[in-house]
Amino acid sequence: MTQACIPQPDLDCYPTFHARATPEKPAIKMCATGQVVTFRELEERSNQAARVMRECNLTVGDHVAVLMDNRPEILEVCFGADRSGLYYTGISTHLTPDDISFIINDTGAKLVLVSDSFASVIEAIKPSLKLDPVCFVVGGAREGFADWKQACSGMPGTPISDETLGEDMLYSSGTTGRPKGIKRRLTGKPPGVRTPKIELLNNLFGYSRQSRYLSPAPLYHSAPLRHVMTTIKLGGTGFVMDRFDAEPALQIIEAEKITHSLWVPTMFWRLLNLPAETRQRYDVSSMEVAVHAAAPCPNDVKQEMIDWWGPIIHEYYAGTEDNGFCAITSQEWIAHKGSVGQAKSGVLHICDEDGKELPRGEEGDVYFSGGRTFTYHNNPEETAASRNKHGWTTLGDVGWMDEEGYLHLTGRKSFMIISGGVNIHPLEIENVLLSHPQVADAAVIGVPNEDFGEEVKAVVQPVNLGQADDALKEELIAYCRDRLSKLRIPRSIDFMESLPRMPMGKVLKRELVEKFRHAP
Repeated sequence: MTQACIPQPDLDCYPTFHARATPEKPAIKMCATGQVVTFRELEERSNQAARVMRECNLTVGDHVAVLMDNRPEILEVCFGADRSGLYYTGISTHLTPDDISFIINDTGAKLVLVSDSFASVIEAIKPSLKLDPVCFVVGGAREGFADWKQACSGMPGTPISDETLGEDMLYSSGTTGRPKGIKRRLTGKPPGVRTPKIELLNNLFGYSRQSRYLSPAPLYHSAPLRHVMTTIKLGGTGFVMDRFDAEPALQIIEAEKITHSLWVPTMFWRLLNLPAETRQRYDVSSMEVAVHAAAPCPNDVKQEMIDWWGPIIHEYYAGTEDNGFCAITSQEWIAHKGSVGQAKSGVLHICDEDGKELPRGEEGDVYFSGGRTFTYHNNPEETAASRNKHGWTTLGDVGWMDEEGYLHLTGRKSFMIISGGVNIHPLEIENVLLSHPQVADAAVIGVPNEDFGEEVKAVVQPVNLGQADDALKEELIAYCRDRLSKLRIPRSIDFMESLPRMPMGKVLKRELVEKFRHAP
């Protein structure tokens, strides 16, 4: 190996270190196929990936985009970019071709890597791409695409001579509009340093060489990618499901003695909806930490998970922007039900529309100061809108802090309904609907009203679609009437077989608004 491959004592957070210490230990295991990538193999393949990128004339600060289903090549290419001073972006496979084209153009990606199942998408959007990126495919030969495996196999498995730490450049999920990219300056530090991100996750959730981390979510999303890469950087093993399925997840926890995992509330709902005898069949006692994030979790759902798995459920509130970070343990949550925790990174503020800080207990816009700075790439208007007069930054959420500094979210500003001059947060109404035994999922949007500007409409996924009739609508409205003030009661309810949600749990409200905005 070259001198660049010999890790220094303070550069212990990288496959290079673990490839020397524990070369045959699994770094990645694909749960569906049993395929294993050892630390030695990950080290070699990420070095080969880095060399392919240099051969394609990508230099420090350039960009790689990945459109793939869950497979080990995602992590191999991200680690390759991460050690080459490149930005890397995972693109949601659920985005429209137009949005995928937008992201590739917005990043200025010089290299695009796709699974064979998504190659046709890239073929279709090629005329709309401003640059002419080198396109590679994994999983099968496609005309117009270079073969990634073949390109890598011809490269040495040793580090490039100019290794430097890269950075993910991930995009917001685009639930209300165009996805927004978050780009930060490269540090110029070598791969293997303990970054603030690694330190934060390590301190809060205890990731270590002993961690056996289950990733049931798509790796193109910021949280799963960052958590699994952190686990691997610290010497643990990432167990990756190709897609989430409730009972197989429990099977994997038992069989692989999983210690850590990351979930979203929709996954909790599906786990809890399994028959009791199915849930009790599996031993989940190896679990030390189960983290959930990305979307609000109804109190009763979270309490049921704590009752089942024990007080190992951790929640955090943060965004791809990484401007602040709140976290809460099970014990804290029981004492502060509904909270997403205290600030662990950045300083939390609740402000009015003029940027004035509000007293504890009063609702307002959620801001952070002192966290990592960010800009929305090529979007100065959205960047400016995320700041107030103090320079504090927001993700667009609304909430309040209790006397002990625990944050309680009440909604998202862009989802707010204004009816008769009253601000109505959908989250409050959604939580009421979700507590009804015949409701499997629910989303609330605002639709036009001639007298009040907007009125409340609920879109409900019933437990039994065959029983979704006018009688159930009336029952749900009466149920809300007993629990909500007059303006917050849905004026109308529509049923859907399933709500449009991102795999990480967020409802695509823009789709619901387009579908129902002018519906009676």
